Amino acid sequence: MTQSSHVRTVASLVLVVSMAGSITLLWHIDRSHSAATLDNALYLPSPPLIKRLSLGYDGLMADVYWTRAVQYYGSMHRSGGGKYELLWPLLNITAHLDPHLRQAYEYGSTFLAVKPPNGAGLPDKAVELVKFGISQNQEDWRLYYDLGFIYYDLKNYRDAANTFLAGSKLPNASPFLAVLAARMAEHGGELQTARFVWQTTYEATNDKYIRANALTHLRALKADDDVIHLQQWVDAYKQRFRHYPGSFVEMARAGVLRGIPVDPAGRPYELEDGQVIVSDPGALPFLEKGLPPGYVPSDAIKKTEAK
Repeated sequence: MTQSSHVRTVASLVLVVSMAGSITLLWHIDRSHSAATLDNALYLPSPPLIKRLSLGYDGLMADVYWTRAVQYYGSMHRSGGGKYELLWPLLNITAHLDPHLRQAYEYGSTFLAVKPPNGAGLPDKAVELVKFGISQNQEDWRLYYDLGFIYYDLKNYRDAANTFLAGSKLPNASPFLAVLAARMAEHGGELQTARFVWQTTYEATNDKYIRANALTHLRALKADDDVIHLQQWVDAYKQRFRHYPGSFVEMARAGVLRGIPVDPAGRPYELEDGQVIVSDPGALPFLEKGLPPGYVPSDAIKKTEAK
């Protein structure tokens, strides 16, 4: 055996042993179901450094870090939510190791953007993640679709419209993108547009998590719409009888309403000092109308306690 052949053989053996040891270590870490163990595990924060240390096994390492990100998010979510401090570093590393890992952008941005306790509440990081994905996958119109929705949730309708429009010009883009761009540009903040956007999302995907998220938004929008129309009936009752009704039962007995109205969660709406109130707003995430006086969402309570 020549000296060069011997060197290659030894180097190959060292590489195999090193990779086997690394994979074994990662396997033992990933077997843990404890959020505390995940929090204490060593995560190198530098994507370029990890990429160099992967010794060309970028795809394998990306899968490992993506699995870690999903496990971390799942464990935090099951425990009632939290700060999700490691979520962004894990997703950022994953994306840089494998810039073409589509689910890291689609699901990762959702994990980051959604408010606590269901997500990290970091929409700016979600935008950064998907923008990086677009820079690496410039012909993937679905990434523009994802980014447009992040802007939409931030009520940044101009950037949402521009993003949907840019995506609609790509080859094989869904025709819905052009429609969404027009809706954002013309009627960004209206309930009608919001309902159209989420109904389109619900019908355009088979992913159960995206459909569930869209359905949750649609339920909240239905409640917002109910509150607006019921408040009009309450105000009309006052004009007719010179006082606000004490309850919807009173309005039904007066013949103003047919029965007692209930919200999309199946709970009766309530009246408080002439204002329509959703009895359990926690059952309808993303609700904006009919919130009880002084109501503070659970995520805001956690942020206050953290301070």
